[in-house]
Amino acid sequence: MNDISDNQLNKPLAELAIDPDVLAKELAAEIQVDPLDDIDFDGSFNKQTNSNVECDEGLLWLQSGHEERLQGLRIFCEYRDPRCIQFLIPLLQEPCPVERMSAVYALGRNPCPKAVDLLLQILKQDSNAYVRRATAWSLGNYPDSPVLEPLIETLKKDVAAVRLWATSSLAEVGLSSELKAHRASQELLESLNVDTEPGVRSNCIWSLDRLLERLDESLQLKVSEAFLNVLLQDSESSVRYEARIALEQIKNPLIQNRYKNLILEGLLI
Repeated sequence: MNDISDNQLNKPLAELAIDPDVLAKELAAEIQVDPLDDIDFDGSFNKQTNSNVECDEGLLWLQSGHEERLQGLRIFCEYRDPRCIQFLIPLLQEPCPVERMSAVYALGRNPCPKAVDLLLQILKQDSNAYVRRATAWSLGNYPDSPVLEPLIETLKKDVAAVRLWATSSLAEVGLSSELKAHRASQELLESLNVDTEPGVRSNCIWSLDRLLERLDESLQLKVSEAFLNVLLQDSESSVRYEARIALEQIKNPLIQNRYKNLILEGLLI
């Protein structure tokens, strides 16, 4: 898996710990690196010690000034507490992109159906790509809401950093039903074929691999054929590596034989 997604995508979306300070520093520096590269995966989301005290403090911070709100948002990017929802939703309209972005991540950690329409509006209209990217991530935690088509549209049209996380969210949404898995897989296959960003193509493979068992036999075969085609034709080693990892887990004997024959014939790049 590519460097951007390796650690992140090995965990369900709901297990990620987001640090708004990291995001703020990335925005302030105006660098090209994706802020989610610096997500903390120490498992702090699952820690219970002092969580109630921190949430109580976080609720107070959310109702205070800018710096305090960022500290409060940090807490609710880490913990779930339904009391925070009423304070998070208004922050989606803050002029500061760091606050909007952090509120979006917190609403991914603390999903609320009332936030879906606003999140979809942000995904479509917010001028800041980091905020849209946060939204693409968060919407993966709303699989029962009408987020599939907006995520597909994002995968087709947004910048690479946003497309990258739309792929993983499409997998999360697709896992909620066979119908959604079929629709998401079709679009992920298309992006695997046409997207110019290697990281996005790699994540398409990862997402397709997650959805594979939910697909009918014909689409499973089509996905497997696409992975073989990546091995033969994709110019990026990271993408080929992701395809190889996915192929090695496919149980179809026909696909496994074709894969092994390609190795024996020395046809793989």
